[in-house]
Amino acid sequence: MSVQIEQAAEVLRSGGTVVFPTETVYGLGAHALNPTAVARVFEIKGRPRFNPLIVHLPSLAALDELAQDIPEAARVLAARFWPGPLTLVLPRRACVPDLVTAGLPTVAVRMPRHPIAQELLAAAGIPVAAPSANRFTCLSPTRLEHARSQLKDRVDFYLDGGPCEVGVESTIVGWIDGKATLLRLGGLAIAEIENAIGPLQPIPTLSRPMAPGALAKHYAPKTPLLFSKKPTVFGKNRRVALLALQPGAEDDQAYTRVAYLSPGGDLNQAAQNLFSTLAELEAQGLDLIVARPMPEQGLGPAINDRLSRAGSTLS
Repeated sequence: MSVQIEQAAEVLRSGGTVVFPTETVYGLGAHALNPTAVARVFEIKGRPRFNPLIVHLPSLAALDELAQDIPEAARVLAARFWPGPLTLVLPRRACVPDLVTAGLPTVAVRMPRHPIAQELLAAAGIPVAAPSANRFTCLSPTRLEHARSQLKDRVDFYLDGGPCEVGVESTIVGWIDGKATLLRLGGLAIAEIENAIGPLQPIPTLSRPMAPGALAKHYAPKTPLLFSKKPTVFGKNRRVALLALQPGAEDDQAYTRVAYLSPGGDLNQAAQNLFSTLAELEAQGLDLIVARPMPEQGLGPAINDRLSRAGSTLS
């Protein structure tokens, strides 16, 4: 175990905050059972307290310490996909602070796959509440420098783990009226989940978020973004970028910048590159980013979900 991980683990145990890598995006972590520490996470992010957090577990055994009345299908998913980019929303135990769950009777939990995250959680020996390490509604960080540029010295400790492998947040599944329900598209394809436990109920319309990342405006660059499959007309002298999966029939010459998430059309690579590419475009001083939809297969729906929440959408 490295000295840095030991130091980060001590920061977490003592009530501090740590930015650390996961396979999805970088997280801003605090001791999940320490309400004062969790409150710092909300303060650093500027995150509203009605938005619940995901608790990252050091082991599968820790699931029963935070959740109860766990459906058998949830255990099947945990056994098959943990560690990995899947979050389960389950009935909480009384030890979980209201601040973590936004006062809901459920808690969102997952086990991250990134080796540094696993080492950190094992060294700390505690559950860690960790939303993405960004300012609220801004781009999620998939590299340490993205997190540091947004959160600066407000965080007690930063751990670098290189670029994130998956690149979009975890898929979230919960149980409503006893039925497994999709709560957020993410880094685990729906087909894989349904192959394990059968069909999921579609994302419901709820009066308040039951899971993180459910707000209509989220994951947005400072540059205005238009998410549309239609040909785009824009005025002269405007600096406009095109963001697409791969080269196609569109006239690239009409744009100031062109960015392809995967020249070969690999949706896993596209997801990995999504937030870092948006961050690069955001830094170019552009007037507009025009984003084209991804194919509705594999991780395509999750990428489209993030793009639709990042800006205006036209059919």
